[in-house]
Amino acid sequence: MTGVDAPRLAELTTLRVGGPARELVAPTTREELVRTALEVWETGDDWLLLGGGSNVVIDDDGFDGTVIRVATRGIDIALDADGRHARVRAAAGESWDALVAATVDAGLAGIEALSGIPGTVGAAPVQNIGAYGQELGDRLVGVDFLDYATGELVRLDASELGLGYRTSALKRGRAGIVLAVELDLDAGGWSGPVAYAQLASALGVSLGDRVTLAEARRAVLALRASKGMVLDPADPDSVSAGSFFTNPIVTETFARSLPPEAPRWPVSPEEADRVLAPGDDVPSLASGPYEVKLSAAWLIERSGIARGFSLPGSGAAISSKHTLAIVNRGGATAADVVQLASFVQMRVLAQFGVRLHPEPVFVGVTL
Repeated sequence: MTGVDAPRLAELTTLRVGGPARELVAPTTREELVRTALEVWETGDDWLLLGGGSNVVIDDDGFDGTVIRVATRGIDIALDADGRHARVRAAAGESWDALVAATVDAGLAGIEALSGIPGTVGAAPVQNIGAYGQELGDRLVGVDFLDYATGELVRLDASELGLGYRTSALKRGRAGIVLAVELDLDAGGWSGPVAYAQLASALGVSLGDRVTLAEARRAVLALRASKGMVLDPADPDSVSAGSFFTNPIVTETFARSLPPEAPRWPVSPEEADRVLAPGDDVPSLASGPYEVKLSAAWLIERSGIARGFSLPGSGAAISSKHTLAIVNRGGATAADVVQLASFVQMRVLAQFGVRLHPEPVFVGVTL
């Protein structure tokens, strides 16, 4: 699809910003995806991989190259001989939430707290998605990967992906295409131990308790919906890219300089090392190991930015349900989104000395 027939990429993203693609292709089978990618790579043209468009901000001028929209489908569930575990394989173009629903229906635990996260299966390991005490990396066995550098199909074990907090080697620069994802889940019909206080409260249980998978999924979906984090045509606050900033990781020493009520959670130095790229300039942080995770939403709110906040004349706004999301109120441009995100960064840095890092992928725009 080329020229005037190419759609605005806003139509293919949950934030609904982005100009036209020069060319759009949407392979529906694994073989077609591999063939298409190799053909596009052979031309040397710029290319952009797009799944559900839920974690991306694309320039208003669009993308002057080929957009490969992954539309492959397929979920395969195989119980182990002991009946206690299952290997689950899913094609990259499957809806992530459809995969979670399928595993819950099959009585398999391990990703039920990741219900409602928008986007596709192939994008999940790139971001190492996580929510409510679960993280994809905890259950990921490996991925089938088409390597851009070699043009070869390879199998990458989870240990090779450099998974960290909302990041991976794939996000940090290993170019290619995830073709399929393999997970190791637990059979039995009960959730994993509830590991997130807000979810435990919603379920009326204590941390560490287990509930049925259906109960866990319903509670997670309700919590996400209350924050505008479930795609819903009737909810204007869901017209977003989800959480726009990651929770910052700082030294414990630096965290002591913040107000005592500022939420914080200990994390491993290894996790922090994979969050902050080498050479990342955060001059306000004390030297030493990074081991405390802060709440980006709390920092934003306490810097004076309220829910629903918008800059004058802008079509972008902070969600009226959750300060961690930037929403398109109608007619917003990528420039509007970037301007608001930059303003949020500036306010938090000025108030607390903490630099927020964006979670979405930026195409043709920068903060």
